[in-house]
Amino acid sequence: MEIQYGLDARLNMLGDEIVHTEKKAQKKEKKAMSVSLYGNLFFVIVELVTAIITSSQAVLLDAVYDGIEFFMLLPSIFLIPLLYKPSNEKHPFGYMQIETLFVVVKGIMMTAVTIGLIANNLNLMLHGGHLIDFQSVAYFELFGCILGISVSLYLRKKNKAMNSPLLETERKGWEIDSIVSLGMTVAFLLPNFLLHTPLAPVIPYIDQIITIFLSIFMLPMPIKTVITGIRDLMLIPPEQETIEDIKNTVEPIIGIYGHTQLYYDIVRTGRKLWISVYITFDKDTISLSRFKIIQARCIQALTEKYSDFYFELLPDIEFTGTEIEKLEV
Repeated sequence: MEIQYGLDARLNMLGDEIVHTEKKAQKKEKKAMSVSLYGNLFFVIVELVTAIITSSQAVLLDAVYDGIEFFMLLPSIFLIPLLYKPSNEKHPFGYMQIETLFVVVKGIMMTAVTIGLIANNLNLMLHGGHLIDFQSVAYFELFGCILGISVSLYLRKKNKAMNSPLLETERKGWEIDSIVSLGMTVAFLLPNFLLHTPLAPVIPYIDQIITIFLSIFMLPMPIKTVITGIRDLMLIPPEQETIEDIKNTVEPIIGIYGHTQLYYDIVRTGRKLWISVYITFDKDTISLSRFKIIQARCIQALTEKYSDFYFELLPDIEFTGTEIEKLEV
């Protein structure tokens, strides 16, 4: 009886600690997302002003891209508290799938804008290119690159402990902006070196060529985000690497108590892993307290590797024909 009470007390303490940790994580995530939001708004305004002053179509398209990022980011600030609500009968997987759906929509938007960016620059090339104030745009893009790298590094640092798909998507967005800005900086500095060379006729096409190259380079990132999100929405098991890591974590613990068979049911919704392990013991009976100990030790081991998960250990009960007949009697 004392063992049972002590185990229940430890499980209750673990539950209280998880709730407290989740509240702190919610505040930290919301703060990090706010930094990304205000940084994005500032960048969009500066891009629009620069596009008007320099008449640069590339900067204007970049402003439209970041504008879409901003309007997709705005509702995510209000989405964060919802993600920390517990699951219930109406939402057995909690509200994590809302996050996954949001990430998928954002990934589709990023993919569409990137393809639109490629198409627009191809159109500019077919119509003789476009001459602009290269030097002014180069300085602006260098500033944009530094800002993008700063915010990306900040989000990477903050997301190490939280493992938030929303923050990771934002980080990737800023990373893409940094790459694009760096490419634009190089593109708009090249005309100074090509002006009095045989390559001078290429100058009107330089920014389009670099932009198309960078767009093709960054296109796989949002496509991968969409594919991963769709897998999670369809409750398809996560990548094999994650499954094997979970197996390697819990099987040594369960193996101590003896079993004949294990069956795993693992899905991911947003940032959360849902892990169910069905176990067939090599003994006819096992005490409830021992069963709880196995589960508690598995949870403790998984906590060291995963920040947000649900774990349950379930007995896989199989009845023989004789046993079924006895139950019916």
